[in-house]
Amino acid sequence: MQAYQDLMAHQRQTQALAQISGRLGWDQETMMPQGAAAQRAEESAALQTVIHARRTDPCVGDWLAALSGADLPPEAAANIRHIQRDWDKARRLPADLVAALARQTSLSQQAWAQCKTDENVAGFLPFLTDIITLKQQEAAALQTPGQSPYDALIDDYEPMMRADDLAQMFAALRPRLADLRARLKDRSRAPMLQGHFPKAAQLELSQRLALAFGYDLTRGRIDLAVHPFSSGSGTDVRITTRVDEADPFNCLYSTIHEVGHACYEQNIIADYALTPLGQGVSMGVHESQSRIYENQLGRSRAFCNYLYREMTARFGDMGLSGADEFYAAVNALRNGYIRTEADEVQYNLHVLLRFDLERALFEGDLSPADLEAAWNDRFAADFGFAVDRPSHGLLQDVHWSCGLFGYFATYSLGNLYAGSLHKALRAHLPDLDSDLERGHLTGATDWLAQRVQRFGGLKSPHDTITQACGFAPDATHLLDYLEEKFTG
Repeated sequence: MQAYQDLMAHQRQTQALAQISGRLGWDQETMMPQGAAAQRAEESAALQTVIHARRTDPCVGDWLAALSGADLPPEAAANIRHIQRDWDKARRLPADLVAALARQTSLSQQAWAQCKTDENVAGFLPFLTDIITLKQQEAAALQTPGQSPYDALIDDYEPMMRADDLAQMFAALRPRLADLRARLKDRSRAPMLQGHFPKAAQLELSQRLALAFGYDLTRGRIDLAVHPFSSGSGTDVRITTRVDEADPFNCLYSTIHEVGHACYEQNIIADYALTPLGQGVSMGVHESQSRIYENQLGRSRAFCNYLYREMTARFGDMGLSGADEFYAAVNALRNGYIRTEADEVQYNLHVLLRFDLERALFEGDLSPADLEAAWNDRFAADFGFAVDRPSHGLLQDVHWSCGLFGYFATYSLGNLYAGSLHKALRAHLPDLDSDLERGHLTGATDWLAQRVQRFGGLKSPHDTITQACGFAPDATHLLDYLEEKFTG
C-alpha cells in the first residue's frame, strides 16, 4: 500500500536522525572536549526539535488513518503498532519541553561527571532539580487515564509496564534475596586478585572476550568512558568499558555486559534496520541479554576456568591457588557501595533502592533536596553500613543526569528475564559447560540470537521472553539459580 510505503520512508529518515542523536551522546561521553558542553547542549536541543517535529508531523496521522483496519503482514502490523504508539505520545509533548530536556540533560551529564569527581552533591543538585522538574512536566503530558506519573516514565523503557506490577515482582524477589544474603554474610572471606594489571593487557583481553561472545567489530568499536554503555543499532553499535589497573574484573565484565546489549542490536534481522522493529523491544529484554552474558555465562564456573587460563597467560601470578579460588574471587559476596560492581545476590537490592526513591520523587513523597539523605538512610537500612562519600551514593550513576527516570527498574526486570532464559538455555544445551570451559560461546549466543535477539521489536516484551523460553518468565527461576550457585 502506498500509505505504508510513504510512512516507512518518513520513519526511516526519522530513525536515521535518532541514530545521529545517539552518536552525539556517544561522542559526548567518549571524545568530546570538556569545553564543548554548552555548544553540544544546543546541538542536541536543535536535533531533538527536528526529530520531534517529524514524529508529530500531521502526515504521520494521515498515513496511520489510511492504514487503520488494513490487512497487513505481521512485520508491517508491528511497525504500525509502534509508530501509532510513538505518534500518540509525541503529540502530547510540547516541542519546547523536548528541546529543554535535550539541552538540560546534555549540560547535566557534564556537571555530574565533574561533581562526582569533586564529591560535590551541592553543585549537582541544581541540575538534578531542573531535570526532575522537566521530567515531572513530561510525565504529566504523557500520563494517560489509569497511569501514575511514574508509570508514564516507565513506559518509555518497558512498554505497558506499571509501577505497581514492578513493585509486585520486586516484592517476590526481596525476601529470598535478603534471606540468602543473610545466610551468606558470614561466609569466610573470599580471595581477591593481587598484582598490577596493565591497561593495554586488559583492553586486549576485553576485545578477545567481546569477539568470543559474538560482538562484530566491523560494525562496532570499544572505547573508554566513565560509565560503560552501549549505543546504536544496525551496522553501527558501539560499546564502552573502563579500566582500573588494580581490578581487571571491572573492565572485563563491563565489556561482557555491554557486548550483551550490543549483540542484541547487531543480531536483529537486517531488513528491520531504521524501522521500529530494528531495535530492542524494551530495556528489560535488553538487560536480560547483558545480564545472561555477564552472569549466567560469564561468571559460571566453567567459563571462569577458561578465563583463569587466559588471565594467567597475560598477568602471571594473581595471588590465587588455582581456578577454584579464581571462581570464588569472580563471584565473591562483599560489602560494597557500587551497583555495577555488586555481586549477583546483592545487585537487585541496589536497584530496588533506586526504584523506590524514584517512585517517591514522582508521587510527591520526596523532594530533590531530601534525596541524598533518603538514599543514605535506605542504603544503611538495606546493607547495614553507611555511605562514605557521594560518589559511592547519590552521585555514582549517570542515569539521573541523563533524565532516565523509570529506567533503573528494568535492570532487575532484566535479571528476572535472564533467570528464565537461562533455565530454558540449559535445557536446550545440556553440554553447555563443556563449551564454556573451552571459551566457546557460540552455542549459547546463537540460541539467544535466534530465540530473542533477531526479532527486535516484532513482539511485545513479555511475548518475546515467553516464546523464547517456552514458558512465562518468573522470579522463581532467578532465585533458584542464585540459591543453587551460592549455596550448592
